[in-house]
Amino acid sequence: MKINRKSKGFTIIEVVLVLAIAGLIFMMVFIALPALQRSQRDTQRKSDLSRAMTGVTSYTQNNNGSLPTNWATFTTQYLTKAGDSFIDPSGAGDNDTSATYYGFKSSSAVTLASSFDSTTQNIIYYTTGATCGAGGSITSGAGNRKVALRMYLEGGGVTCQNN
Repeated sequence: MKINRKSKGFTIIEVVLVLAIAGLIFMMVFIALPALQRSQRDTQRKSDLSRAMTGVTSYTQNNNGSLPTNWATFTTQYLTKAGDSFIDPSGAGDNDTSATYYGFKSSSAVTLASSFDSTTQNIIYYTTGATCGAGGSITSGAGNRKVALRMYLEGGGVTCQNN
């Protein structure tokens, strides 16, 4: 008398199929993750630019409508008071000694020439007497009390804010 026993378990085809599907899911996540992180850093940069413009507005209110002339002093007095940090979100944390602090640089060009890279990621370009135009460009001749702040975005393009 012969007894038929069925083995319980998965066939090799089923195991390979599950591994292939899991591999595709992991691949999609690893492809999408850098773009998501880049987008989050750009959102933080836009927020930081808005914070800088709020600081400029506060400065002008405290100084009879005049704009900052010493931007390093402006940063310490209006943006990093009470232990706040003003750091580019390039992955460095507040306690990291390699943290890249934002700096201000004068720019009179209507459109910025170069694109986002390691030399431009922490620079806020300011142009006095100007307002923001389309695509991060500026329009000059806006008066002595106007300033346009611009910053490169890692995902491409330039963001701009003016008072």
